Amino acid sequence: MTAGTGSSRTATGERRTELDAMRALVVVGLVFFHASLVFDSRDDFYVKNAETTDITFVIAALCVIWAMPLLFLIAGLGAWLSLRRRGPGGFAVERLARLGVPLLFALVTMLPVPQWLRLRADPGYHESYLEFLPKFFAVRPDPGDFPFVVEGPYFETGHLWFVVLLLTFSLVLAPLVRWVPRGWALRSRERLVALCRPRGAILLPGLPIAAICAVAGLEEAFGGWDRWAYLVFFLYGFLLVTDPAFRAAMRRNRRIAAVAGAVLMLVGVPGFIIAGDAPGADAFTDLTPLPIAMRTLYGLAGWCWLVAILGFLDRPRPAAAPARPPNRLSAYLASAVLPLYILHQPIVVAVAFFVAGWQAPIPVEYAVIVVLSLVLTVAVYDVLVRRTRVTRFLFGMREPTGR
Repeated sequence: MTAGTGSSRTATGERRTELDAMRALVVVGLVFFHASLVFDSRDDFYVKNAETTDITFVIAALCVIWAMPLLFLIAGLGAWLSLRRRGPGGFAVERLARLGVPLLFALVTMLPVPQWLRLRADPGYHESYLEFLPKFFAVRPDPGDFPFVVEGPYFETGHLWFVVLLLTFSLVLAPLVRWVPRGWALRSRERLVALCRPRGAILLPGLPIAAICAVAGLEEAFGGWDRWAYLVFFLYGFLLVTDPAFRAAMRRNRRIAAVAGAVLMLVGVPGFIIAGDAPGADAFTDLTPLPIAMRTLYGLAGWCWLVAILGFLDRPRPAAAPARPPNRLSAYLASAVLPLYILHQPIVVAVAFFVAGWQAPIPVEYAVIVVLSLVLTVAVYDVLVRRTRVTRFLFGMREPTGR
């Protein structure tokens, strides 16, 4: 499995192929999502089309509310399994190799490209890529924005904020597991699971997420969630999703969660738009009643959607039934998730740089950007990444025979 986004095996060794599929769906879906930002009237994406639309905001809201939280939840499940197998020290070393190495490699080789293309979109800008690189790496410490501890006029971690956060959460978790008494941890987990057993109570873990969204606000640069809300999703994956009783509660309450999530979104999306349209207002951060209320609904809706998605997809295999090996496509995508995630955004931006200037309808340009970006992303992965030991290491992939 790809270390960057977790494992799909449970404590009993059962492979949860639905989680493999959802990880791949989210990563492939990010190509569609980032391509849409080229045409979004509200977002300051690297490359912007002359003609924009508001409809992409609504469509994006239906995706961001569950997609990245799901990746963090699955990553938390993978962290729990990896810690059991390797111990805290081995887990930290494994995460540095599987996440830290790809992060540094992409930071040097790929992340400057979108920023340079943003500048190149200005007809008056003529610097070459090599001339721009020193400006990208002109950085200074910024400990107040932890864990993004360096900043600069052009420097950014871009879409790899996910990798930065996941690596940080993992490295903080490793010593905590060593220091926290095992008995206390098990009792705390049992209490949390017991709290969620009554009908409808599975929605209660959404309250801490809603509180973070309400008070800390939302960060548009991080997929529309506060960074510390992602920590809660990660910890829920670590503490709860591996527990059979919690999985059963998700399955039992999946319809309740789906209805609650839909209602919250129907109220929250229009309210969020209204809150943001007021003069000088910022629905993501304002500490006034309407934005706070809408962010609360947003946080609750996100958790409800995750419960519904995982509950509907979870189909435990009977103990006597033989395990079904994943098909070739599933196995291919499961290994490709992290490399495809790393590669996709620079490729989308590069394709959009050439396509956005066409005098064509938005749907045509969007379709071209999506198709070309998908083809190029998969081709680069297949030809340049997966075929050698060195490139697999640089992109955080395990060796085929590795554990």
